[in-house]
Amino acid sequence: MFAAREAWKAGLWAPRHWTGNIVAGVIVGVVALPLAMAFAIASGVKPEQGLYTAIVAGVVVSLFGGSRVQIAGPTGAFIVILSGIVAEHGVAGLQLATLMAGLILCAFGLARLGSVIRYIPLPVILGFTAGIGIIIWVGQWQAFFGLPAVSGHFFHEKFWFLVRHLPQLDPVTTAFGLGSLTLVLLPRRVRMLQRIPGPLLALVVATVLQGVAQFPQLATIGSTFGELPRGLPMPHWPSGGLDRIVPLIGPAFTIALLGAIESLLSAVVADGMAGTRHDSNAELFGQGLANVISPLFGGIAATGAIARTATGIRSGGTAPLAGVVHALVLALVLLVFAPLARNIPLTTLAAILFVVAWNMSEAHRVLRLVRSAPRADAVILCLTLLLTVFADLVVAVNIGIVLSVLHFLRRMASSVDVTPVVIADAASGEDAPRVRALRVRGPLFFAAAESLREAFRAAHSSVLVLCLDQVPFADATALQALDDEIAAAHARGMRVILCGADTRIRAKLHRMGTLSRLAAGDCLPDLAEALASAGPADPARP
Repeated sequence: MFAAREAWKAGLWAPRHWTGNIVAGVIVGVVALPLAMAFAIASGVKPEQGLYTAIVAGVVVSLFGGSRVQIAGPTGAFIVILSGIVAEHGVAGLQLATLMAGLILCAFGLARLGSVIRYIPLPVILGFTAGIGIIIWVGQWQAFFGLPAVSGHFFHEKFWFLVRHLPQLDPVTTAFGLGSLTLVLLPRRVRMLQRIPGPLLALVVATVLQGVAQFPQLATIGSTFGELPRGLPMPHWPSGGLDRIVPLIGPAFTIALLGAIESLLSAVVADGMAGTRHDSNAELFGQGLANVISPLFGGIAATGAIARTATGIRSGGTAPLAGVVHALVLALVLLVFAPLARNIPLTTLAAILFVVAWNMSEAHRVLRLVRSAPRADAVILCLTLLLTVFADLVVAVNIGIVLSVLHFLRRMASSVDVTPVVIADAASGEDAPRVRALRVRGPLFFAAAESLREAFRAAHSSVLVLCLDQVPFADATALQALDDEIAAAHARGMRVILCGADTRIRAKLHRMGTLSRLAAGDCLPDLAEALASAGPADPARP
């Protein structure tokens, strides 16, 4: 219970901190209400399942997570993944995959992989989140405009279907959608309304209007899903044997990876706003525990929600109490106000998701990175975005990471420098052709092995001194290349002297058998001794 313990150590459970955190929790609960239902419907499940998720994850992550101000629940980033799992495996399959993802996240936390997951490059993160934003935006056209049910499996098929059927839009549904979109954005423009969450304003106004007018052609939660049940369901274990678990391993890992990325990003944002310091491994464990418990109560996948976390901090939240209160507010809504939800128009929830998709895409950051970042990073971002939209999120992230790693290796390899050391003869002051010295600057790893081979093959002298005093580490590929080149040099009659290697590299050279290949006294601690052993000369660094 990292978050709860940290808050206890800081004295944030004291009564003097209750008021601010309770107020923050109420505000976040109000903000989370329409978002939880909208995310659930867009993910292919019932609206109440989004509320179940926000309630369970809100409590568990607030107490067991790695940040004392983190607010968790269903998020827009999951929509693409979860809707695909529901379409292929059903709701029961989604809940089983969520539980498996929770166990994976717990394992990530226990294995202390939190710091590793944070190393995913920014172009990849921006690329797939912008791609998810585009998919969410296009995916809500049907509800926003009142279009026929979408057919097609791939994005381009669905997009073309929606474009062809746009002339068939329903005027009433579209008018409600545009009005709702205006109300969602209105508090940002009108100072008097700035304290009112835009999604809540749109939800209340549209629901009241539909409750009074009862437009028959307007799709609502009641007409599509029936009335919301009151309260949480009894816990139950998702059904499924080994034959069902095996096909869900891939989707479960996808949920776990995306949940880890989103939660740690949210925790970093929270640290910057609240001046806290999160524990990434505890955060992964807390998120995993939430995803294990959530499907037991009929919920879906959850992760740290950046917007709700930021809202809680700005509203005065400083402790896990705010997250717990936010969950209690949603539970109270289920108990008391569930019957009123039947008049919520689906086009209003689509309008809310339009804004979520725009915020998620971070178009300004994407455009700035494309314009100003190195060309390779811009290409990786664009490729990840396109693959997310037109292929698959997992494929996009994998290819984006692989390309980023390959680009990094290319840059690292080019930074490894094998340069000659000028050797001046002590008597004549001229270069000594009998002895040649090379200094390696940078890590000796597999991508730099070719540079080492070329330096050896270009050396035409009786003695070659190789200085390793600026090599921080070396891997097996480079060490094997070094061993092969020393053997080839010996075959040509050239003496090779190694010098300057630190203790770790000397130990690796010993295990590789390279030191035993050298003559006695041909592995020395520094360049001066090596040159003295090779012949009378003074090193002069270029």
